[in-house]
Amino acid sequence: MDKVILGIVLVLAINYILPFLVYGLGSVVTGLKTPSGVSPAQFLLSVLVAKTGTAIAFVLIFYLARSSLSGQWLLYASIWWLMFVIGEIGQVIGHNYSWKEAVAGVISETVYFPLSACLIDWLIGMK
Repeated sequence: MDKVILGIVLVLAINYILPFLVYGLGSVVTGLKTPSGVSPAQFLLSVLVAKTGTAIAFVLIFYLARSSLSGQWLLYASIWWLMFVIGEIGQVIGHNYSWKEAVAGVISETVYFPLSACLIDWLIGMK
């Protein structure tokens, strides 16, 4: 269980920090803006809460299905990636969310899901 908790913490770190790097670069290159109407602290806290839920689900699902998913980290990452890319498109359609934000999200997800899945497969996959 220690590896599961460590996995959650590491996946959370990857999934929380990496998007800020991508969005930061996006703000320099494309003029991407932070959301209006919320304080920076409120925005960071809301992202942390959302990413915590994702990290817990990501690690626990892999852990519970590790006999089937072990060694299949790229497939596992691809399923999560597809789900989140569809979510990005849905955000653009239904909310005050721009295509610039969606593209930055997809770039982030393209990096952090495979990285997280490879890490989790190594950490808690069947050996």
